[in-house]
Amino acid sequence: VSVVESGGGLVEPGGSLTLSCKCSGVPFDEYHASWHRQTPGKERELVAFITGDGNNARIVDSVKGRFTISRDNVRDLVSLEMNSLKPEDPAVYYCNIHGMSSNQAFWGQGTQVTVSS
Repeated sequence: VSVVESGGGLVEPGGSLTLSCKCSGVPFDEYHASWHRQTPGKERELVAFITGDGNNARIVDSVKGRFTISRDNVRDLVSLEMNSLKPEDPAVYYCNIHGMSSNQAFWGQGTQVTVSS
């Protein structure tokens, strides 16, 4: 199983980035997907979640209205579109997939997002 994030980088406050997570080795549409972020010394926190069929998504309040999660079950991709980035958004962003009918869960290696002028 492979979960690989990409798209992180440096952006100015107010800017935008789109993170992508490419998955392989699992029947992707049978896995819910989520994005999490972590800063040094803090616990990893959930940012956004989307169901396996893509019909339901949830965004945490701190990024609601600015971040959007989506998925492409043909290309086995889950994306996180981040707009109006703020100084509190920098973190390592991780992709997670977990089975709808199993306890299997897989994490990517993370991608760094930096917000700075």
